[in-house]
Amino acid sequence: MTTATNKYAVPALDKGLDILEYLVTQELPKSQTEIAQGLGRNPNDIYRVLIGLEARGYLVRDELSGRYRLSLKLYNLSRSISPIDQMRQCALPYMEDLAVNIGQSCYLAMLYQSQTMIIVHARGHSPISLNMSEGSLFPTMTTTAGKVLLANSNPAVRDMILERDADYAKLSKNKRTALINELEPIKQNGYLAAPSPFIEGATDFAALIGRPEGKVIAALAISPLKSHWSTAIAQEELHTRVVTTANKIAQQLGDL
Repeated sequence: MTTATNKYAVPALDKGLDILEYLVTQELPKSQTEIAQGLGRNPNDIYRVLIGLEARGYLVRDELSGRYRLSLKLYNLSRSISPIDQMRQCALPYMEDLAVNIGQSCYLAMLYQSQTMIIVHARGHSPISLNMSEGSLFPTMTTTAGKVLLANSNPAVRDMILERDADYAKLSKNKRTALINELEPIKQNGYLAAPSPFIEGATDFAALIGRPEGKVIAALAISPLKSHWSTAIAQEELHTRVVTTANKIAQQLGDL
């Protein structure tokens, strides 16, 4: 219920939001009188607002009982605001700039159904570069970006991912403990350099985008290819540029 004083308040809007917020917490449909009691208002005060919310499709009124419940409209509206889409739109310009400056492709990964999914790929301008197909899924436990995501997930999500991983199930108790111990320094550093599972002899580098155990996290990664056309950049400088770009993306995203 709205109690704070606001000189720009719109009473009808406040009532509508109060009703929606109240019904979200209720398991069963409520009558006009019950809603009013729950909000500490007079039933007559909310009649027109209930009619308006029903007309706009936010509420469904049972013809027999006259009780109101929330429709799926709010849910459908929330689904249209996709964190993945926001991440893609925000990250791509920075990733393209990074790819041009280092002469290497880079890609951004997020967790999807306990696996690591490539959601954005920015191609380097070199004639020869690694292409990571957007939408591709990889094991979280054995990829560099996956380990960064795993290390920075909240414990409940991390445990769920590992429980669903067939390779993890085959590990001995000591190796499982060793894996968990390996994740802690990754979380503290916010990045990981490790042998690439994609390119033999190459070293992948992935940096966290977001906050450890945050609601939405991603990993910005590179799998450098050595060729006559690639830009000669020292590995330490390469890693610094990836971390800097990851931080820029995180700052742009804010509290996504």
